[in-house]
Amino acid sequence: MPRPAPSLADILDARHVDRGAASARRSAPSWGLDALAGRLVELAAGDEPAQLTAAFTAVRGAQRRGEIAAWVTSEKSSFFPPDVAAAGVDLGALIVVRLSSAAQIPRAADRLIRSGALGLAVLDLASDDGAAAPFPAAYESRLAGLARRHGTAVILLADADRGMRLGPLVSLRGEARRRGEHRLEIRIVRDKRGASGTIHAEPCRGPAGLR
Repeated sequence: MPRPAPSLADILDARHVDRGAASARRSAPSWGLDALAGRLVELAAGDEPAQLTAAFTAVRGAQRRGEIAAWVTSEKSSFFPPDVAAAGVDLGALIVVRLSSAAQIPRAADRLIRSGALGLAVLDLASDDGAAAPFPAAYESRLAGLARRHGTAVILLADADRGMRLGPLVSLRGEARRRGEHRLEIRIVRDKRGASGTIHAEPCRGPAGLR
């Protein structure tokens, strides 16, 4: 028995659904290496801050892809290794560079990323407990160029409460927060390649101490 021809209303409804699905796919934010590669990413803390959880989620994802990840921080503050290991990060494969001050991080990152060996570099600019570490515009430009050239994802951990805000070369700016014990949310404040104001959410695997 032949199927009845669709009405004009059915066709318009179907097109509306297709357009909506395509729009949702375009705007769906991602926190994976595919979405972050070749970009400068600024990550700040939202309410119920979860900067470290979000950053180590990216590290874990990079390691599972067989990429080399590096963490550059200052001696003033750092992560708690047992918590990071509990979150699924292979500490034996993670390059950790600790410097006497966060002001030295841009220069060290330049040398590391210039090697072309890294899939991901996390720069903990908020690891000094004093004034906000300076991030010269010249280094921002150089790191943005190196990230593009080598396809490296460069995540900059900033502290907006201390007036730490990076410049216009940042490709994606997000705020990480934890919702309850088991949900990580990253609000995309600005994305030069996609929709801003969206929220990436995923199960939170980090222990409670990993903020």
